[in-house]
Amino acid sequence: QVQLVESGGGLVQAGDSLRLSCKASGITFRRSAMAWFRQAPGKEREFVAAITWSTSRAYYGDFVRGRFTISRDNANNTVYLQMSSLKDEDTAAYYCAARGQYAAYSTSAHEYDYWGQGTQVTVSP
Repeated sequence: QVQLVESGGGLVQAGDSLRLSCKASGITFRRSAMAWFRQAPGKEREFVAAITWSTSRAYYGDFVRGRFTISRDNANNTVYLQMSSLKDEDTAAYYCAARGQYAAYSTSAHEYDYWGQGTQVTVSP
């Protein structure tokens, strides 16, 4: 049974930092591309960041502009999203996602096989 469990969300002020974590089980984590997406009310799910399984190379959505960093700890089956200089437009539910074993990373949500339940990030102006 695959489980992706996010944590670390909360209410912060604009300009603050926050680190999200996603603990995976039931998958071969070290062989899985991982990603973060977000979804604000009334909007489509949006690609935030992805990290490859082979080289841990990171990719980001255009809006990130150096403010977020994705990383992974294969020993602990955990992927992180460090967010800084948060803006009120970053307010959304943030979701962790995993692709199947050996699959390349993707920026498309529909190509991810497994999803977490989401963690809410609220940024007050």
